[in-house]
Parts: sequence; C-alpha cells; structure tokens
Amino acid sequence: MVADLIDLVLHFDAHLVRMVQQYGLWVYAILFAIIFSETGFVVTPFLPGDSLLFVAGAIAATGSLNAHLLVVLLIAAAVLGNSVNYAIGRWLGKRFFTGSGSRWLNPAHLERANAFYERHGGKAVVISRFLPIVRTYVPFVAGMGEMNARRYMAYNVAGGVLWVASLIYAGYFFGNIPWIRGNLTAIIIGIIVVSLLPLVFALIKSRAARPEA
Repeated sequence: MVADLIDLVLHFDAHLVRMVQQYGLWVYAILFAIIFSETGFVVTPFLPGDSLLFVAGAIAATGSLNAHLLVVLLIAAAVLGNSVNYAIGRWLGKRFFTGSGSRWLNPAHLERANAFYERHGGKAVVISRFLPIVRTYVPFVAGMGEMNARRYMAYNVAGGVLWVASLIYAGYFFGNIPWIRGNLTAIIIGIIVVSLLPLVFALIKSRAARPEA
C-alpha cells in the first residue's frame, strides 16, 4: 500500500491522465474529494495536495480539463475541508477540555493555543496552506484553541484562494513547457521537497534549542 501511495504521488500526472480518460467529468468530483479530504481530516495528510494542483493545471492546459472551473471547485473544496477540520477541532476541544480537572488534556494547553491563535492565527492559517501535513493539522488546532470563527474563516478563504489558484495556474502556464513536461516527476519531487523544507528547518531548530532549554 505504501508503494502504491508513493507511486500515486510521484506519477500523479500519468494517473490523472488515465482518470480523465476513464471517468470524464467525474474527475472534477474525484479531485474535489481528494482536496477536501486532505484538508478536512487529520487522518489523511498523506493525500496529494500541491502536486495534485500543479498537475491538474498542466493537464488543463492540454484542453482535457477547464482550469477556471478547477480553480473554483478546488478552492471550495479547500475552504470547506478546513472549515470541517476546524469544526471537528472545536467540537473535540469542548469535550476534552472540560474544567481544570480534565483527565484527557491539560486545559492550560488550550488556553495557550487560544492566545497564540489570537495573536498569530491568521498568518498560521494562510502560510500552512503551502506546507504539507501542517495544513491538515493547523485548522484542527485552531478549532481546539477556539480561534474566533469569523476571523478564522476570513484567513481560511484567503489561504485557500492563494494556494489553489497559484498552483493550478502555475501548472496551466508552465506545466506544458517541453522541458518541464519531460521532467514532471522531478518537478513533483521538487515541489514536495521545497514544501517540506520549512518543516525540516523548524525541526532542526527545535532540536538545537532543546539542550539549551
């Protein structure tokens, strides 16, 4: 199963071309479901996100898909997914953080999370869109921290628009340049690596600071 997942991520262009041929217009629903699940449930951070959007844009440039329709649908999927994730986090937070004697989680942690999102939540929600794995957990934690719902939604929409539109249109305008098309697997790997670099740097920084603490 792991090998199949790796193959799906690294060769998503070939898989998506086959899906377009097999399922026609249903591909839009499939892509909607993948983006919604990747952003909406903390148990599915492994689903393709950045690479899916770029490849979908590149295939749209061939005329097989409508780029503008993709942007609208997948922005909706990303925003709805994060909204569901936020709602789940908020629902669980109310049940796990019940009074100072909660045996599940320390209520003080929730208070600190709430204070963090009041100060920095907007930046975290927008920037996390471009970070694999992190974008799956940030809305959940924002919900548990009870970040203001209207404020969260504003940043949720802004981040969703920037993430989806930038990657789909990048694929649309650059994905079918002969050199890029011939090295699309390497490009997909590059997108994944670049997206993960901030996580690696943060991990190295936290481990370097730990002995001092």
